[in-house]
Amino acid sequence: MAGARLSVSVSRLLRRLEPLFSSRHYCSLASPCAVSYSQYGEPSKVLRFLTDVDVPDVRDDQVSVRMLAAPINPADINMIQGVYPIKPPLPAVGGNEGVGEVVSVGLQVSDLQPGDWVIPADSGWGTWRTHAVCPASELRKIPNDIPLEAAATLAVNPCTAYRMLSDFQHLQPGDTIVQNGANSGVGQAVIQIAAARGLVTINVVRNRPDRSSYFELEMYLKGLGGHYVITEEGLRRQDFRDIFKRLPRPKLALNCVGGKSATEILRHLETGGTMVTYGGMSRQPVTVPTGSLIFQDIKVVGYWMTQWNKRQTDSQESSEMLSTLCDYVRQGKLQAPSNVQVPISDYMAAINSTRDAFSTKKQILTMSS
Repeated sequence: MAGARLSVSVSRLLRRLEPLFSSRHYCSLASPCAVSYSQYGEPSKVLRFLTDVDVPDVRDDQVSVRMLAAPINPADINMIQGVYPIKPPLPAVGGNEGVGEVVSVGLQVSDLQPGDWVIPADSGWGTWRTHAVCPASELRKIPNDIPLEAAATLAVNPCTAYRMLSDFQHLQPGDTIVQNGANSGVGQAVIQIAAARGLVTINVVRNRPDRSSYFELEMYLKGLGGHYVITEEGLRRQDFRDIFKRLPRPKLALNCVGGKSATEILRHLETGGTMVTYGGMSRQPVTVPTGSLIFQDIKVVGYWMTQWNKRQTDSQESSEMLSTLCDYVRQGKLQAPSNVQVPISDYMAAINSTRDAFSTKKQILTMSS
């Protein structure tokens, strides 16, 4: 019996040492670093790039992770500013989404092993760093056979798109949906997941400074599988209304802008349709015509992926969602948003690019040395 226990202990020790001999060493020569803040405020004023960060030893229920890549999302900036509903204890590391590789595991951890790819199970984890040690329960394993940029951007935008297309209307192939902010990360995921399900998308974007930039965006979104791309101004034109002579009116509207844009897409819903609001980029309230509520039975609801995750932690439904999304990636039906990969040390330039109202490229921080 003692020999069996010794064998198990040696086996676990080898699992913890394995990464030292692994060829997949993304940050093997880099000292641990992180983008951190100790007070809320504008990122340019409160963020600090810390080097030689202390990484604690791994306890029995913990995992050591080497972060590989982490995107910058608008919610990350709002969290740093202190205006997001989630406020992590300070000091905090920036970033809510990203993918890392397991380096070592504690003796009580059985469902993860070195080499596995993991993503945070909840918001506020702090992904803008090169190394982390945390309880295994704070991480979710994902396949490591998908592209790195797809893995890094899997947990927020594609999951939000998937849930909104699944949970609010019973959609069948050939049904129509309409969305504003179609060039956003969620918008791009909506187009692709909808196309994989045989749904028709009407994709609304802001007016562009010039025709060539609009044409470029239109071709890009149609290349993802979008059927119609129009400007917010175009929503009010007769030629747009004429498309409903060929198409059924949308059952579902997805709103991340608010203000007049939300009101306009709501007006085109069919009777009994639903508008889901998941963002408010214009910072204007959502105004709903009374007649739409009374005579068209329009439903107006909100959605927050973080809240869904808290209710569905480790649920079968959550596992099936991630599995389906990874299958879409492998099949070429879902790709990461158009992106620029930036070294973590250049985090401020990436944040500034994220705040560009007309940007269509996701900024992804990379941790490799």
